[in-house]
Amino acid sequence: MIYNSYIYYMEDLATHKLVLHNDDRNSFLYVIACLIRFCEHQPVQAEQCALIVHRNGNCTVKSGSYIDMLEISESLSKLDLKVSIKEYESNMRG
Repeated sequence: MIYNSYIYYMEDLATHKLVLHNDDRNSFLYVIACLIRFCEHQPVQAEQCALIVHRNGNCTVKSGSYIDMLEISESLSKLDLKVSIKEYESNMRG
């Protein structure tokens, strides 16, 4: 049972981050609505992320396990948002 406990523990760690990239196509309101729905942002948080993406070109919008980030990434990609999953540097080996 130690193995199963380890798997559950690893799934709860924030080992990856979901980065939203500027695409110059989608409106602020559309991006905000997507962040609220899929990343569980509060409206103000979603608005701030949308502004950061507009100004800086990208913004980390969510962090969690790789599996969780993959699910959200797929949902946002289907809605024509450009996202990527990055591993936190502290988790990289080598």
